[in-house]
Amino acid sequence: MTKLYRFITTLCLLCGVLLLAGTSPAQTRPPIVEQLAKTYGLDSYGQLDAVRYTFNLELPALKVSLSRTWTWEPKTGQITYESKDKDGKPVKVTYNRNQLNNAPDNVKNEIDPGFNNDNYWFIFPFHVYWDTSAVVTVKEKQKLPLGKGTSTATLVSVKYPAEVGGYTPGDTWDLYVGSDGRVAQFIYHRGGPKKPSNVTTTWAGYKKAGPLLVSTEHRGTADGAAAHIFFSNVAFKLAGSDKWTDAL
Repeated sequence: MTKLYRFITTLCLLCGVLLLAGTSPAQTRPPIVEQLAKTYGLDSYGQLDAVRYTFNLELPALKVSLSRTWTWEPKTGQITYESKDKDGKPVKVTYNRNQLNNAPDNVKNEIDPGFNNDNYWFIFPFHVYWDTSAVVTVKEKQKLPLGKGTSTATLVSVKYPAEVGGYTPGDTWDLYVGSDGRVAQFIYHRGGPKKPSNVTTTWAGYKKAGPLLVSTEHRGTADGAAAHIFFSNVAFKLAGSDKWTDAL
């Protein structure tokens, strides 16, 4: 299981970005950063008591397929992780992100980095807003990287500083934002020599999980090979309710 976690962290490269947030002086940020976060539900984020989702990854060329389910309680920091070990046996772990220093090594080194990775895919526009160390630049009317049409979008490039520690220093995330204010496609550019150097996917299958707007479908390539990342079983609990409601 450890090797698989390291592989997925290397592939998706989203988990370490959180460690960079706020570690250097905030940059002057273009208005679209806040606009994006609000489009995805930032203003009503406090209404959410819990959200549950399954992160799925398929890489046919490498014969890799995995699923892991998270129950996240943003207000308390409690996380419940569910998946299967290398022998196919169910694994379930509950921990609190506010107490990671006291957590077992497998939580600190494997499970929580996996949560970071999957949560960035789940609500990346929020993290762009929260990660004030990242430098954001904007270019209008840029051609979408996937597809053969002539459609254009606003390119929002998010670059993390190379001089700061973490898993992914120097990486750049290119978000292609459509006229509806939603991310339509994106490209990840690695800042270092490890692979993959480029991950390019769509952002589709939008659903509402309470206040959150979530893209559940990402198809594209990782260094030229087919990649499919998607979310299933998305549900949420609103403040004051014990009822799980499916995203629609």
